[in-house]
Amino acid sequence: MAYIKKFSEKNEGCFLCRAAKENDDKNNLVVFRGKACFVILNRYPYNNGHLMIAPYRHIGSISDLDDDESREIMKLLKLSIKALKEEYKPDGFNIGLNLGKVAGAGVEDHLHFHVVPRWAGDTNFMPVISDTKVIPEALEESWRRIRERFIHLTA
Repeated sequence: MAYIKKFSEKNEGCFLCRAAKENDDKNNLVVFRGKACFVILNRYPYNNGHLMIAPYRHIGSISDLDDDESREIMKLLKLSIKALKEEYKPDGFNIGLNLGKVAGAGVEDHLHFHVVPRWAGDTNFMPVISDTKVIPEALEESWRRIRERFIHLTA
């Protein structure tokens, strides 16, 4: 209940911009910062280790990415997959982005890629019967594990 109350208050503005600007990576779930882009743990994950990669700039279209942002997003995508493979040993990944509300974008105007680790049998009756997803690891623990793995891989 403490977790639900902590995040149930409506925050104004773009959470990605806020996370990019603030110097509180643990609270904002930022696991890695590059020069033009950063990696953040999804606060409402589909699975444990659900990451998002976003540019620091508040842009909503792939065509608005400059060359440095484009290169770094791909670099961070590769690094995210490697970190998650080593830390969680998933069987596969869902990777992509949702452009526009009709495509499922929760945040339409700040481009971000999703990296979702998947395991054989990771879905069960809970989402079907009660529209609920069970995540077996606390976000704080996921943040610690993934951040440490990024530090190790980039040292």
